[in-house]
Amino acid sequence: RQSRVLSSSGSAKIPAMQSSSASFPPELFRRQDELADAAFYEAPRLVVHIDGPAIEAVTTYLGQALPADAAVLDLMSSWRSHLPASVAPARVAGLGMNGIELAENPQLGTRIVHDLNSNPVLPLESNAFDAAIVTVSIQYLVRPIEVFREVSRVLRQGGVFHVIFSKRLFPTKAVAVWQSLPDPRRRAELIAGYFAAAGGWAEPQFFDQSPGRQSDPVYVVRAAAAG
Repeated sequence: RQSRVLSSSGSAKIPAMQSSSASFPPELFRRQDELADAAFYEAPRLVVHIDGPAIEAVTTYLGQALPADAAVLDLMSSWRSHLPASVAPARVAGLGMNGIELAENPQLGTRIVHDLNSNPVLPLESNAFDAAIVTVSIQYLVRPIEVFREVSRVLRQGGVFHVIFSKRLFPTKAVAVWQSLPDPRRRAELIAGYFAAAGGWAEPQFFDQSPGRQSDPVYVVRAAAAG
């Protein structure tokens, strides 16, 4: 069955493109720039990567999707997490590549500088979080299956991983498979494939949260940790 792009009030179940990590050969994750990511992200980028209406759409979505008093992991974080003021999480831990960017993020209680492409093991306890988010950065992971397994480990049973993506990217650092799939439905299926290959996840859902044709699109693929 083909996935569908629905309105913000609806969701669609999406088929996984792949069923095992063996279906994701290394060449899919090659990049134009294979130099160390630590060097690329050494200088802080205190800028946003989607436009204002798209940021508002992300914030609205998170306000509706995150449970109250949750422990939230902001994966591949930066100087903004786009959490709404209406959400009062018990704690927010941010894991990112640049210490200055993380220090500038007022919503983080814990800040961890960690390169997931070099080491996909999260330096976090198991069953520690109620939700995890990654915002417009999934296209940079070169070891996504391992990372998705780790996110499942650190989430409590039923905790949800929200993978938010748009159309913008650093072309030299985005992986080849992502750039080969410009259709958001195909990118959603790719993310669903990551969930399926990692194992330990319920069936993912696809949400279109895009604010309008004149703004950057916003899409979400999310799945709950099966425990």
